[in-house]
Amino acid sequence: MSRKVKVGVIGCGAISGAYFKGCSMFDILEVVACADLDDSRARAKADEFGIPNACSVKQLLKDPEIEVVLNLTIPKAHTEVNLAAIRAGKSVYCEKPLGVNRAEGRRTLAAAAKMGVLVGCAPDTFLGGGGQTCRKLIDEGAIGEPVAAVAFMAGRGHESWHPAPEFYYQLGGGPMFDMGPYYLTALVNLLGPVKRVTGSTRITFPERTITSEPRRGTVIQVETPTHITGVMDFASGAIGTVIMSFDVASHNLPLLEIYGTEGSLSVPDPNGFGGTVKIRRLQEEAWTEVPLTHSGEVGRGIGVADLAYALVHGRTHRASGELAYHVLDLMQAFEEASESGRHIEVKSTCARPAPLPTGLKPGALDV
Repeated sequence: MSRKVKVGVIGCGAISGAYFKGCSMFDILEVVACADLDDSRARAKADEFGIPNACSVKQLLKDPEIEVVLNLTIPKAHTEVNLAAIRAGKSVYCEKPLGVNRAEGRRTLAAAAKMGVLVGCAPDTFLGGGGQTCRKLIDEGAIGEPVAAVAFMAGRGHESWHPAPEFYYQLGGGPMFDMGPYYLTALVNLLGPVKRVTGSTRITFPERTITSEPRRGTVIQVETPTHITGVMDFASGAIGTVIMSFDVASHNLPLLEIYGTEGSLSVPDPNGFGGTVKIRRLQEEAWTEVPLTHSGEVGRGIGVADLAYALVHGRTHRASGELAYHVLDLMQAFEEASESGRHIEVKSTCARPAPLPTGLKPGALDV
């Protein structure tokens, strides 16, 4: 590593702590400033994590030393903040989703291309030991040719535990836009891009009442589907099924599995970095746990570090804007398929992110 890349964080909400901690693990990153609409929240995070400067968004964007803006605002604000950072000449790494619709995603990517800066986007969980071990197994042919995949995330939503759950039921929220990126990004990492989708969606409860503090008793008007079932035709030939729901009380579904011509692969929770990988090949009587080939101790921030390596060394980063836009395209297409009653041909595509090499030293990535 030849130098550090200085990062400014906009948005100091619940997820920011994981990023401050995760970014500190990488030698290439130096978080030098943080900002939030609530000044006290920015100051609190700066004090907690030793960030030198808690400032306004305007001040952060004017700082000439900051090369990367880490955008941790709510989904409806992602594009506005992304564009402001890009106009300031900074690369941006955004929390998922890239935007609340395709048009927002395209605006961000077009602006970045014009300014010659990079766009990265969460999730980066596929770069953890669980996702990378599964990628290595598939690439080595451990389960033969992938035939099918299933991905399930089902629960009853966030209003019983989250302190401010409203945005999960607004445009850009819902189970697909909230949790779908983890599962869809993991699938694209493992199987490549998708060429066609169909799906069905519904809003089961048009109103939800918050039972968590401090907003207990507040009624939420639900703007986005809360149960989505989709089918994906991958360009590789595999077929995927996905269910994302905030309407399910309990279930016995797996999280994510890949089925091949020579066996099956159980993928750990794509919302985490480690987890247990299991495989069962033809003729075997039981599932076998596979030791992780990559570190599961990394955290949110590895995607930011990978983008920083791309800036310093001129290589492609893995949690890229193109990957995030393809996932955004898929998520919107599921709803369009439900509304139109037909398959949707996916116009976007992306390359499978390059796998991480084994044997990386803590705090470093490959050049």
